[in-house]
Amino acid sequence: MTPAILRNRDFALYWAGVVLSQIGTRGTVAANFYQVYQLTGSVAYTGLVGAAQAVALLVLSPLGGALADRLDRRRLLQAAQAVALLVAVALSWLTLIGRAEAWHVVLSVVLTTAAATFDQPARQALIPALVPKNQIGQAVALLNPSRELAVLVGPLLSGVLISVAGPGLMYLVDAVTYAVLVGVLATLRISRLEPAAERRSILGSIAEGARYIAHRPLIYNLMLLDLSATVFSAYRVLLPALALDVLHVGATGYGVLSGAPSAGALIATYAVFRTVQRSQRQGRVLLVSTVLYGISAVVLAHSPVFLLAVLAALLLGAFDAMATTIRHAAVQIDTPDEIRGRVTAFYQMSSRGGPAIGDVVVGAVAGVIGPVAALTIGGLGPMVVAGWSWLRGGVVRSYTGIVAADEEEAAEPGDDPGDRRRSTTGT
Repeated sequence: MTPAILRNRDFALYWAGVVLSQIGTRGTVAANFYQVYQLTGSVAYTGLVGAAQAVALLVLSPLGGALADRLDRRRLLQAAQAVALLVAVALSWLTLIGRAEAWHVVLSVVLTTAAATFDQPARQALIPALVPKNQIGQAVALLNPSRELAVLVGPLLSGVLISVAGPGLMYLVDAVTYAVLVGVLATLRISRLEPAAERRSILGSIAEGARYIAHRPLIYNLMLLDLSATVFSAYRVLLPALALDVLHVGATGYGVLSGAPSAGALIATYAVFRTVQRSQRQGRVLLVSTVLYGISAVVLAHSPVFLLAVLAALLLGAFDAMATTIRHAAVQIDTPDEIRGRVTAFYQMSSRGGPAIGDVVVGAVAGVIGPVAALTIGGLGPMVVAGWSWLRGGVVRSYTGIVAADEEEAAEPGDDPGDRRRSTTGT
């Protein structure tokens, strides 16, 4: 039976468009890594793909969040998708005619990531305009597994298309997915999305978001924990080298290995949902999952055969899904609607910027000591940080999420959600 939320014409169109666009985006990221490594043969140079993402995310994310809280979010989304479309077309053309160089790929990553920094906060803030208030939770619950599906299908598709005609074909498919989402956004039957916000300066809005996070120990501790995992154990920059030089499985094997973490996340969806819904020890589950994530990274590094590497990558995705879902849910619970765009933007500096910085760090280390040793050392990082967080106690280990969820369900229509959220996590 079709879920009620998918009978909402506008949300169903938006959901389908977002999933298709994410498949193209994830496939392109995998193709970017593969193409740079193919052109240069250098893991360190491949890490520049992550550096390009990090620069755009860290510099532009606060601005993207501020604009998401004050502009028409649909128009902002369309503009961001249109810019990414043009970049994908240009890179596809250069690649297909055999003129692409590594710096072209890195530049395209800078431009596409810059567009995404405006896209992501607006995308999150658009949901309440598409569904009734009592279906917002269902919408988020549906979008999260769909994102993992895109992360799974995108790299697999990329591997197949690279085998057929090289990375240029993947970039062309990505451009088509951007065009579809731009068209879908134009058909949505929603009013102009310009929040009635205080007209302070852009810098003032950004500062307000930063101050809010600075006074929320749960949020900034989760950001630090996120960074510890993503910076130390940035495995994706090493996958081309592991697939081509260690396991010798070629482009198709690389696509399988790239998609395995998302397959693991999808397999773990039910366990993740039950944990977030029912467990009263979510902080402890988060810390244990982070440790197991690090162990899985070490196993991946030392896998002597492809099958074991795929199994380790599946476990990486499963434990990452558990930890990420708990972190993201906690941040959403602790954030009032009127500042959501800015908090989301700052949080994406760790959740998306961390892997990008990790690509640079781990890629550079791998260039010196090799991919196996680099990922082994990197896997120890999140284990140490999560263990330290467990021993010191505090808001992360004691986090449950249950009180906030119960209060949300029991709240009267006139209640202030910001007050409820602020009351659940302490100071």
